[in-house]
Amino acid sequence: MAGIRIHNVTILAPGKTLPEGWLLIDAGKIVDFGTGEPPIVPGAATIDGHGGSLLPGFIDVHVHGARGCDTMDADPDALRMMARFYAQHGVTGFLATTMSVASTSIRAALETIAACRGAMQGGATLLGAHLEGPYINPTMKGAQDSDYIRRADPSEYHGWLDLGVIRQVTVAPEFPENEQFIRDCAAAGIVVSVGHTTATYEEVQTAIALGARQATHTFNVMTGLHHRHPGTVGAVLASDAMRCELIADTIHVHLAVLKVAIRAKGIAGIVAVTDAMRGAGMPDGQYEIGGQAVTVDHGMATLADGTLAGSILTMDRALQNILAASGLTLADAWPMMSANAAEQLGLAGHKGRIAVGYDADLVLLDGSCGVQMTIAEGVIVHQCPA
Repeated sequence: MAGIRIHNVTILAPGKTLPEGWLLIDAGKIVDFGTGEPPIVPGAATIDGHGGSLLPGFIDVHVHGARGCDTMDADPDALRMMARFYAQHGVTGFLATTMSVASTSIRAALETIAACRGAMQGGATLLGAHLEGPYINPTMKGAQDSDYIRRADPSEYHGWLDLGVIRQVTVAPEFPENEQFIRDCAAAGIVVSVGHTTATYEEVQTAIALGARQATHTFNVMTGLHHRHPGTVGAVLASDAMRCELIADTIHVHLAVLKVAIRAKGIAGIVAVTDAMRGAGMPDGQYEIGGQAVTVDHGMATLADGTLAGSILTMDRALQNILAASGLTLADAWPMMSANAAEQLGLAGHKGRIAVGYDADLVLLDGSCGVQMTIAEGVIVHQCPA
């Protein structure tokens, strides 16, 4: 055995925290971990964690772009650039997310994702695609282009599903035409997430019966909670079957509401996402998403009319915001960054937690939750200078 030996870390594993920990990696897998004096492993690369926290690498299931690149560029180099940027912020796996655009453009993006899926050199692993739209409600379009929003058409979407790369879809469940789409996606093991929707409480319940299991950027572009009309938000918060995406940038969701959501759903019910667009990691200025002009100014990405247009959030910053809002410890909060998403995607048997035999997807954080190192499938894909 050669591999990698990490020591002098606090390991955050399911149900336990191991101070003065060590962990061994070989052939891309976690082969052992424990506390105290680490075993001697001839030939292994040794990493001193300097007392940092070692936890599962973050999984972002809703992210469009970064560093001037976007999923809809349908360009392998763009996906590689995105993967490298995400790894710098602790992400070890992501779903490249599409927009409501022409069918040919969606297919081109999906085909590119299918061709690139898997380990990305120097970056996070591309796990597949998140199809956000085009089967959403135009009255809740957000930054999606209403010219391309439509009802689900099997003659269109079966061709996309047949590519085998879609892992999650966002859909408005209130339209009868979209019900078969929900059924077909759920039958294919795809996470069905309700979003960009005016769905009532009852319509969300119907969607859950059809196979919906998540809400896209909860609270944003969906009907809110009223004490006599629970709406989409009320249905999602009340249902044990549903997990909630949350954009923890303090812009999309107030920190107090973030705290309310965590209290309502519990840690196991939250999936932290960024919804980042191509302006992430770039200076303030003019960008584009889904064919629409976006201005990034002081941390906020907006269309000309002020509509929020994704974010420039990173997952490490999301974690810091969640900790600040909730009062939770890192040992409590980490599943929202990884394990919950892995379970949603059907990857819980080998990703999303520190356990023997699992993929060595890891992030090393310092005392301020700053990313010091990211390891994706046993490969160091980011490391801060010593």
